Amino acid sequence: MHQPTTEPRPSIYYNYQVFKPWLPSAHPVQERKKVVIAGSGPAGMVAALELARHGVPSVVVTSELQVSQGSRAIVFTRRSMEILQQVGVAERMTENGLPWLYGNSFYRGQRVFRMESAREDDDRFFPMINIQQQYMEEYLLDACKANPLIDFRWGNKVVKVEQEADFARVTLDTPEGEYTMESEWVVAADGGRSTIRTNMDLMMEGASYEGFFVIADIKIDLPLPTERLAYFDPDWNPGNTILMHREPHGIWRVDYQLPAGETPEEALKPESLKKRIDAQLAMIGHAGAKWEMDWNSVYSARTLTLPDYVHGRVIFTGDAAHLLPIFGVRGANTGFQDAQSLAWHLAFVVKGLASEKLLANHSAERVGAAREIIDEAGKSTRFMAPPSQGFRLLRDAVLSLSLTEEFVRPLYHWRTSRPHEYSHSALNSTGDDNALFKSGPAHGAPPQNVRLGADDFLLDHLGGGFDLLYFTQAAAIPEALQKVVAGTRARGVPLKVIAVGASQPVAGADQTLADADGHFRQRYGVLASGGAYLLRPDQHVCARWLALDANRLQAALNIALPQ
Repeated sequence: MHQPTTEPRPSIYYNYQVFKPWLPSAHPVQERKKVVIAGSGPAGMVAALELARHGVPSVVVTSELQVSQGSRAIVFTRRSMEILQQVGVAERMTENGLPWLYGNSFYRGQRVFRMESAREDDDRFFPMINIQQQYMEEYLLDACKANPLIDFRWGNKVVKVEQEADFARVTLDTPEGEYTMESEWVVAADGGRSTIRTNMDLMMEGASYEGFFVIADIKIDLPLPTERLAYFDPDWNPGNTILMHREPHGIWRVDYQLPAGETPEEALKPESLKKRIDAQLAMIGHAGAKWEMDWNSVYSARTLTLPDYVHGRVIFTGDAAHLLPIFGVRGANTGFQDAQSLAWHLAFVVKGLASEKLLANHSAERVGAAREIIDEAGKSTRFMAPPSQGFRLLRDAVLSLSLTEEFVRPLYHWRTSRPHEYSHSALNSTGDDNALFKSGPAHGAPPQNVRLGADDFLLDHLGGGFDLLYFTQAAAIPEALQKVVAGTRARGVPLKVIAVGASQPVAGADQTLADADGHFRQRYGVLASGGAYLLRPDQHVCARWLALDANRLQAALNIALPQ
């Protein structure tokens, strides 16, 4: 029988709540479910919340009785916050997190590069915000508990998944023994050591890098701003790299690379941790400062992905689907994008609004995203931890030249996480005007936010289905377009029409957004009334027109929802 620990995880600043396990004896025989999600990490819970937003119930099962320990994921990007806004937790993240704009790289005591992440008036969120993963999981959990479409089961460990033609049979182990549950679909969000992936004997493609990094969360009062700090080749850890991030509640996270040959067991000994933290503090001018350890762990950099995320009735997502380096804040941030993509594709298949071709598209898009990240993160990883003498020689040359040569310093840039643009998606319209636009978000890109008022942005008004942004100053949406919209809705497809530019409500539109100064139209590259954008339920652009008519809208919807 599965016996998860009932002792709260230790922490000097966070009170872990231990939840009661879900026991089969306390519930009736389980009917077949629509979706079972294995794993309650960021990808699993966002997938559940997004499915619920599309009206699809799910059961979330997790082997643990409490949220995860330590900072783990710590930096969240603007796009992640926009996704979290859709599932209702962005406000709590903003209230309790620490936003930042700058990243600093140091070599031999000199700051050699300072990165600034842009923040424009049209952005609701900062480019980056720091908050520990357990807080983020707590906020997501509260949202799941408040949603009647989500059945959350603590202490339920998936031990076997058997597939039939149109459903899967899931065996779960609990503190009182096993039970089985049938589900039309299973989402494997059970982490980097995915039991489901292992049991299905699926192999990942890519590379693993030698060497380990220690993560240490320490409580300390340092008079430093919230900025990312990176130190290359420090005296106390020659040839290696150290990162520092401020976290809420007086916690700092220190990541440092281990010398070649040192084992994780040796590295995590208290005396080893103390020696290195003290050395780092001394190097930055705070020798002797009092600090207290909260949590520590060891990780290694890997760039691996499954070549296909859909295997029969099982769909892999998050770390269960790929293993990516954390450099460039790609861990949970990629998981959010995975989950958002998976949820709408799966929801539309479950609801019969499209065929299973939609799931094949999800896999192709997200595998493409993982491979793009692998390419970029591999470069960052080779700079952070050179895997061979040749890479080390090149990295050391950049470090040395950066002390005196300005042109070398941008090579420190971290290629920070950004949302993947589905430029070659099968859902992009083939007959639109994408190629004729001079600006604005293109095929597959997420939308550009637009400030509409003091606390009012475009993305506040999107979500739940397809969105048609129709630029017009007329009194009504053309009748032919309204007929296409009505016909689409009659099939059960959610489609919201937002008229942009008129000063009065536009007939046939669900909402009208003014654009008195033309800023909205300029940001989207629309030259005249009649232009339009069609956004998918994950907000990515699938079609845009300089002039839209009914036939073109119908064609774009047919492509975006393959039958």
